Amino acid sequence: MISPYQVVKDFESALCEYTGSKHAVTTTSCTMAILLACEWQKHSHSIRAVVRGKEGDYRPTSMPTITIPKYTYVGVPMSIIHAGFNVKFTDIDWCGHYALDPFLIIDSARWLTNGIYSPGEFRCLSFHWTKTLSIGQGGAILHDNDEADEWLRMMRFDGRKEGLEPRSQKSWVMGHHCYMSPRDAAEGLHRLSVLPRHNEPIPNDNYPDLSALEIFK
Repeated sequence: MISPYQVVKDFESALCEYTGSKHAVTTTSCTMAILLACEWQKHSHSIRAVVRGKEGDYRPTSMPTITIPKYTYVGVPMSIIHAGFNVKFTDIDWCGHYALDPFLIIDSARWLTNGIYSPGEFRCLSFHWTKTLSIGQGGAILHDNDEADEWLRMMRFDGRKEGLEPRSQKSWVMGHHCYMSPRDAAEGLHRLSVLPRHNEPIPNDNYPDLSALEIFK
């Protein structure tokens, strides 16, 4: 029997062809895509929290800071913090996409067009109903890093290697349950096949000033 998850791979291949990226790792949302991209940076740069106290109190006091616009979706700084980084807000205008400085992680939830990918990026997409490729939910990481690709695919699949029975798994990572369903991938594949080659960025929502929210202070 053909695996129903083949359509997920087909959708990812179609995204690569449309955007110009080498790899596309689909997820349940753009928020999760950003979280995984941030966690890859921490993993690949061997960034670790400082251990203090006799009880093993892990405090990320030396973690790098990621700078983002203060007017953006609230899930972005939450993903940054969940990944273990500090977040700093800046008052900049943006349209369609912006970088999570100092990394080449791009929040591109509001812009998807043909050939959008640039080498070295981890460009994160959204497939929410309100976005350019609207399938209801879902997201993706566009990138060109072979090592990251294997790691990200395990991270989205509960730390498991896809296609391998859990009892046969020898090496695990502390992952997440955020892989795209075949149903959503099939919808995305269909809609992508008729998506125009050129799409303008979606205007920004009426975001609150995230720097003023108590939760981020």
